[in-house]
Amino acid sequence: MDLVKFVEEQSSEKRVHPSFKAGDTVSVHYKIREGNKERIQVYQGVVIQRNSVGISETFTVRKVSNGIGVERIFPYNSPNIDKVEVNSHGKVRRAKLYYLRELTGKAARIKSKRV
Repeated sequence: MDLVKFVEEQSSEKRVHPSFKAGDTVSVHYKIREGNKERIQVYQGVVIQRNSVGISETFTVRKVSNGIGVERIFPYNSPNIDKVEVNSHGKVRRAKLYYLRELTGKAARIKSKRV
């Protein structure tokens, strides 16, 4: 085992979030500090990708705000993430949904998976 990976895993605490993958709609409750005040902001959108494994794992969430697509990358093990809620599971056949960037309107919707 690589020494750097060993030290990273020993020094950080693992966060436990519900299982989600690309295509799922999630709400990320993220802590924001403004000066000495702290508040929680909810960022809701579609997961476009999950990247890497272990301590450096990230996931990208995309939403459309005022007609403009906005993407945000969240570190999976960030202490600033209060919680992640999975709103719906999407039916997709890819791990990276970059093609959603070019689609607008009804074409950009993802079918929900039957449970």
